Amino acid sequence: MSDATTEQEPTTSEAGTTWAESEAGANFSERYGEILSKVNQTLDQVDWSQISRIGKGVGVLLAVIVAQVLIKGVLDTINLLPVVPGLLELLGLVVVGQWSWKNLSTSEKRSGVVSRFQTLRQEYLG
Repeated sequence: MSDATTEQEPTTSEAGTTWAESEAGANFSERYGEILSKVNQTLDQVDWSQISRIGKGVGVLLAVIVAQVLIKGVLDTINLLPVVPGLLELLGLVVVGQWSWKNLSTSEKRSGVVSRFQTLRQEYLG
């Protein structure tokens, strides 16, 4: 047995990379090209007029979400003040009481509210 170990020198290309690295790079380039061609074929089949409609819907939904977050921040800030939440509850009770007195005090007014509700329901629900 000899103490000398046999080591093989890796074959290098002109750029200084080994043969395995250049093979992997070529393999990657081929696979990348195949993937890009499949993506392009898929994008050619897309109906872009439908995408714009979907994009508008997503935009409106995103705007509503942002508005709700901002409103929640304002309401949380108001809620931190010691007197304001109680005053707002009292204001809500006063408004509901006034509306009830104005619209529900007589039977004619009550039947008018019911008929308006039914016409709204018929109009929106069909």
